[in-house]
Amino acid sequence: MSERVYNFSPGPSMLPLPVLEKVKAQLPLYAETGMSVMEMSHRSNMYLDIIHDAEARFRALMHIPENYAVLFMHGGATMQFASIPMNLMVKGQADYIDSGNFAHGAAGEAAKYGKVNIVASSREDNYTYIPDWEGKLDADADYLHITTNNTIYGTHFTKLPEGPAPLVADMSSNILGEVYDVNKFGVIYAGAQKNIGPAGLCIMIIRKDLLGHASPICPKLLNWATQADNESMINTPNTFAIYVAGLCMEWLQQQGGVEGIEKVNQEKAALLYDYLDNSKLFKATAQKEFRSIMNVPFITGDKEKDAAFIKFAASKGLVNIKGHRSVGGMRASIYNAMPMEGVQALVAALKEFEAKE
Repeated sequence: MSERVYNFSPGPSMLPLPVLEKVKAQLPLYAETGMSVMEMSHRSNMYLDIIHDAEARFRALMHIPENYAVLFMHGGATMQFASIPMNLMVKGQADYIDSGNFAHGAAGEAAKYGKVNIVASSREDNYTYIPDWEGKLDADADYLHITTNNTIYGTHFTKLPEGPAPLVADMSSNILGEVYDVNKFGVIYAGAQKNIGPAGLCIMIIRKDLLGHASPICPKLLNWATQADNESMINTPNTFAIYVAGLCMEWLQQQGGVEGIEKVNQEKAALLYDYLDNSKLFKATAQKEFRSIMNVPFITGDKEKDAAFIKFAASKGLVNIKGHRSVGGMRASIYNAMPMEGVQALVAALKEFEAKE
């Protein structure tokens, strides 16, 4: 296909076209350095300017207080499933809310390092809602872990749990797309490949009083205090991904920041959900109260019709619309970089397909 498509992939996902164009222009020669960003020493002044600029933009977008550290880590969010208990399980136990596939995986990984208490789960109902945790939190837990937005199942937390333990949040699929008060969290972590930038990078926000408690078995690359002391550069970080993430953050600032893009994201989601709620053929799978504005799974109830629509959508330049195998059907991931025009094109395709049935 010779033209760009509307890419509804859950991740790696769309990047803003202005960012891609800027990367293309700077790829062989960055500014006056005489080289590409991919060729720079991560300890050189020219690269330190890039990583410091990315952190400054991220802090501004998220309104991160000075008593929080920002880390650029390897391995996406899944790498941190193990680092969280190794850095925070001082007393050896933690609470987890099991609201989706990645939340379940995080709990399973943490159980290798201490006692995990699943305080609430919607697993038996195929994660169609956020389970109720009220009155179930353990006062002795080292931390409470949640996944704020569930990429596969299209649900998100409409309110945050409040308890005595620090709140730790995997925010991979809605960070920078919805407004959050960082002060309510002990730790926020997010894989980059949805709203931040390219895959292979994880950004962490950690309250500084939670640093310095790592288990003796914690590898130094996963030791948050050591990483913070070395500005995320114990070894070579993902230099290119950090550079592109900084450009994405610059683009987001031009859109009015998180506050501005959240309104756009709400409008995109409302347009799609409104059609699905009034359709006789398609229906959303997540319970209405908990619907994500980032990931919208939907089905016809007929696997052959689902497959036919996926093929039809692709012919219209609407790609990566197939749903996860655990839900089936379709899924539209409409992160920050997906323009309103893409959602409008999807709704038009849904209407056209339904009219033929």
